[in-house]
Amino acid sequence: MRKKLKLLFLSIVCMFLFVGCSQHEASNNSTEEENVIRIGYQKNGPLIILKSLGTLEERLKEEGYTVEWKLFQAGPALVEALNAGSIDFGRTGNSPPIFAQAADTPFVMVAAGKSKFKGSGVLVPNDSSIERIEDLKGKKVGFAKGSSSHYLIVRALQEAGLSYSDITPAYLSPGDARIAFEQGNIDAMVVWDPYTASTELHSNGKLLVDGEGLTTDRDFFIATETFAKDHTALIDILLEEIEKSSDWANKNHDELATMLTPILNIEEDSIMKSIKRRTYGLDEINEEILKEQQEIADTFYELEIIPKQIQVKDVLVNN
Repeated sequence: MRKKLKLLFLSIVCMFLFVGCSQHEASNNSTEEENVIRIGYQKNGPLIILKSLGTLEERLKEEGYTVEWKLFQAGPALVEALNAGSIDFGRTGNSPPIFAQAADTPFVMVAAGKSKFKGSGVLVPNDSSIERIEDLKGKKVGFAKGSSSHYLIVRALQEAGLSYSDITPAYLSPGDARIAFEQGNIDAMVVWDPYTASTELHSNGKLLVDGEGLTTDRDFFIATETFAKDHTALIDILLEEIEKSSDWANKNHDELATMLTPILNIEEDSIMKSIKRRTYGLDEINEEILKEQQEIADTFYELEIIPKQIQVKDVLVNN
């Protein structure tokens, strides 16, 4: 088991390095020289709203800066891009920063998103004999390794008195997990919205449990150490504009669903379901949030999923 878990961590690190090398840019193309802020985003996240509204570009133009948006399919790849110098700022889920810190990636956390646990959960087919988390013993469960879902399934198993070794993990992206779920190749799937909502509405799936009492499943906004240190005013502007776009999203569900549907290529009713069960916005990273993240880090260390114990407060901006 120890060997298997070490191989898991190494595979995640290798994925970081591969993506980082493939996306690395010449070091002489610095943000200061070009007055360009390079932002990493994922299609499913609050930064896509900010990008789509275009308000950040307008605000930064007044400061003499332009924005370069870079799309990533997953949080681990985005975090490694920070390490490679390909982006200055980005957003990810709660688990990728843990793996990145354990791999000595230099970055800082500058803000956290609101909890969105209602849209994250463990799904099984409607006609499945699995009725409780305890019934997952010996079953094949699909989820993205190193993701927020990775932690959610660990916590759900613990709460049910099971161990991680009681299931057979199938490390799959949300899209691949959805296909495996529909084809009956996995017994359960752990994922986040809007994939959760889409599976419920269009793939004969039901939520066994959501994240309530197990994880807050927050977003984290992160930056390179250098960018955060040298551009505190720009960080403030970024966070202000994220808050403004989040306020707009919370007040304009119909417009938001219309905006996100073609971007995510997911049914509009699924997008709307996911929008209605979350609140967009930022929270200052306080002791409670640090405790949440530390619990994730400690859990992964105890399971030997990461190779060393870390203190998440060490990557807090202005620590």
